[in-house]
Amino acid sequence: MLNWDEPASEHIDYVDRSNASPDSEIAGAKMNPYSLAADDAVSPAAQIDTASVEAEHGATGLEAVEMGASRIHVDDKKIINCRADLNQLVPFKYKWAWQKYLNGCANHWMPNEINMSADISLWKNPAGLTDDERLIFKRSLGFFASAESLIANNLVLAIYRHLTNPECRQYLLRQAFEEAVHTHCFQYIVESLGLDEKEIFNMYREIPSVHDKAAWALPYTQSLGDPNFHTGTPEADQRLLRDLIAFYVIFEGIFFYGGFVQFLSFGRRNKMTGTAEQVQYILRDESMHLNFGIDVINQIKIENSHLWDDKFKEEARDMIREATELEIRYAHDTMPRGVLGLNAGMFNEYLHFIANRRCAQIGLAELWPGAENPFPWMSEMADLNKEKNFFETRVTEYQTGGTLSWD
Repeated sequence: MLNWDEPASEHIDYVDRSNASPDSEIAGAKMNPYSLAADDAVSPAAQIDTASVEAEHGATGLEAVEMGASRIHVDDKKIINCRADLNQLVPFKYKWAWQKYLNGCANHWMPNEINMSADISLWKNPAGLTDDERLIFKRSLGFFASAESLIANNLVLAIYRHLTNPECRQYLLRQAFEEAVHTHCFQYIVESLGLDEKEIFNMYREIPSVHDKAAWALPYTQSLGDPNFHTGTPEADQRLLRDLIAFYVIFEGIFFYGGFVQFLSFGRRNKMTGTAEQVQYILRDESMHLNFGIDVINQIKIENSHLWDDKFKEEARDMIREATELEIRYAHDTMPRGVLGLNAGMFNEYLHFIANRRCAQIGLAELWPGAENPFPWMSEMADLNKEKNFFETRVTEYQTGGTLSWD
């Protein structure tokens, strides 16, 4: 399993065919650019309609089905602005995307498999948690409850539409389901503990430090969700790349990690253990989401090197710097005093360290050289095999499709 803070380049073989000749052989596949030959058995109307749409915007997967069209070759595929048939999953070009889909499927879990009785008992005990611990717990719930839905909406309404590769889309479908599971998780925790659902789920509109993180991210989704937006120009392609950095590198890769530390610190002190176990599983999911996003960003850079100019790189660094400062303010707001062995100063260092990691993973210069990780145990938390057998605590008596009641 991948460690949450490994640079993506250490475990991914990126595909760079930008300088390959048509007769070259890369990764075992002959170069054979996609085209509809003049003698293909395609009606003139189908040729005109499909070609015009694809030429302007790239394929969507909903083009007219053409009799006699050429078969797909591996080098017809592109991660953005592809004109090949997106309904043909194979042959794989980006095998790392397919492997991540398989890893996600093998990582399946559901919130209601986790026993919450100890959490309920502790939460309902007036002396069970301090006021500061309750503040951290509820603020983190409030952020994650809306953030997971925000991520899912961005995947479905924006990113899926513009990534023109079927194996990447296959992983995005798995990721979208996992985001739904995470939203379910926080609803399950709120319901189990008898918390005020409206307070928790509307917190991103009521608490400034929670609101500011969601408000920072929303414009990126809204711009790509515009039905009139299409990739295919340098400006539009950079806009997509900017959105990917905002949501994968920053939202999932920085904004989530402060909350992960806080939740998991409860579990390390044998408090709110059911919640901590679920967040540990979410951390493992999000580690894969993050690495997938980084791999996509780096593949786009390889295939479209003109997008990654000095001006854009500096803009990306400014985004990461601004977002890190927002997360630091959130940490200070949720921890006005030291608690759970944590303090705001430790989070300053930790978030600088995380931001440097994210910069390095997409090829940017570090923002805070020399920052160190005050929470080395976080890397252990991302790999449950180092802590325990994931399945030891899971419900094994599943209700299968054949036994479900459809009344």
